[in-house]
Amino acid sequence: MKSYFRPEIDAMAGYVPGEQPKMANLVKLNTNENPYPASPRVREVIAGFDHAKLRRYPEPMADTLRDEIAGVLGVKRENIIAGNGSDDILTMTFRAFTAPDRPLACLDPTYSLYFELAKMQGAPVIRIGLDPEDFSMPENLLEQAADANLLIITRPNAPTGNSFDRERMRDICRKFDGIVFFDEAYADFAEDNCMEFATEFDNVIVSRTFSKSYSLAGLRLGYAVGNPKVIEGLFKLKDSYNLDMLTQEIGRAAFADRDYLRECCEQVKATRAYLDAELKKIGFRVVPSQTNFLFAAPPDEDGGNYFRRLREQAIIVRYFPGEVTGRYVRITIGTPEEMDHLLDVTRAIYGK
Repeated sequence: MKSYFRPEIDAMAGYVPGEQPKMANLVKLNTNENPYPASPRVREVIAGFDHAKLRRYPEPMADTLRDEIAGVLGVKRENIIAGNGSDDILTMTFRAFTAPDRPLACLDPTYSLYFELAKMQGAPVIRIGLDPEDFSMPENLLEQAADANLLIITRPNAPTGNSFDRERMRDICRKFDGIVFFDEAYADFAEDNCMEFATEFDNVIVSRTFSKSYSLAGLRLGYAVGNPKVIEGLFKLKDSYNLDMLTQEIGRAAFADRDYLRECCEQVKATRAYLDAELKKIGFRVVPSQTNFLFAAPPDEDGGNYFRRLREQAIIVRYFPGEVTGRYVRITIGTPEEMDHLLDVTRAIYGK
């Protein structure tokens, strides 16, 4: 059949999300979902929601939600845009700042959606390779990214889980002649973040998601913070009503419950430290993580085999084929009970 698509679309492979398998007694550790439920305030919002309100359109700019976020972060509403997941924010960002003559620069390995969004815009991609042993950032990053209009830094990085020196990030913001976009999907599990750079520099955007630390992956909600002029430009590119009414109300309630957020994140971090230590006892090489997952190489450095052996036991982790990434699997931090089950199966696989 004749193709009616633009050449850029024909050339796209399309983003492949983590699978959502239906298996009996499944231990699902492949898409970095939170093992704990969302804030009890979310349940209260859902239970008390008046369905009759759905005949009306939602707030087009999500002003009430943006006010809640602004109050907690100590910024103004004009600094914030909300989206249908942080992927929606990314789509707006790529539409705004990339084109055939406006390249993207990003780390490699990183979130693979970036490459598909760049193809959609016909934008060249400058891949800045991380060190294959410890996934550290190269010293000449700015030199490599010099021709880009958009530089995305996933911090902490995915799928590797490690982070990068904060003061070095500030220096990059100061020196890069373009937009610096920090994808901070996992920042609530990290030791620090770059949020203050969004108001310190005119060329910085920092995005966050409700999918991980807020346990709302099934809802689709994210936001970004930046200079009001930059945010104003992104608003030109968003869908007319990109956030439904119920999502806005749930998001506001979840964001306001700071104590519950801290409690869940601390539990995840404690379980992460436990799993890290136990995997090392079995002979795994584990990348130091600032996220809700571990990027871990089994003793034989055959990530594909470990992935398949776990799957045989109804434990699903994420495997990324490749010369470097293929040595590892990415393991979402689950409940302590799920981690103990994973460890029991792993010890049996490797005879420990």
